[in-house]
Amino acid sequence: MTDGEVLDLFRESGALLEGHFKLSSGLHSDRYLQSALVLQHPAYAERLGSAIAGRTRHLQATAVLSPALGGIVIGQEVGRALRVRALFAERQDGALMLRRGFTLDPDDRVLIVEDVITTGGSTRETIAVAEAAGAQVVGAASIVDRGSPRAELDVPLQSLVKLEVAAYDPASCPLCARGVLVVKPGSRA
Repeated sequence: MTDGEVLDLFRESGALLEGHFKLSSGLHSDRYLQSALVLQHPAYAERLGSAIAGRTRHLQATAVLSPALGGIVIGQEVGRALRVRALFAERQDGALMLRRGFTLDPDDRVLIVEDVITTGGSTRETIAVAEAAGAQVVGAASIVDRGSPRAELDVPLQSLVKLEVAAYDPASCPLCARGVLVVKPGSRA
């Protein structure tokens, strides 16, 4: 898929929002990518998952691990396309961890899959979950990398789209300075 094709899916789904948003990272932005609106359409989710799988197949992952909540659907689709298990890590007492009987083994080659990466914080947390279980993390992937600068990870990152979207510290946010009401649309609202 091209950048344009991916962004067209976001536009068609009403998933490219404009306004004043508080991101999961705590940063503020004037644009927000509400991936759930795209991923609610199974055909779109399948296309995006297949595209990520096509770009990461060479890593020979044996499992996909995604952070809940935003990464679950796309992680499942990437796992389906790669024909490997798709697990998710979820928060308990503020920390990501494997629950629900999910396990990873030292033989597992894990691909971390997210919907949107901004700072890379939840990706790094998910990498740590896999490594704590003894698995080898072979890479990370996302539908959109909106980080500026690019998220610093210790594994290769493959994103379908690199989108330059400004993100501001709340203390220096021009939207806050103008008194524009901030909205928290993500999964950690």
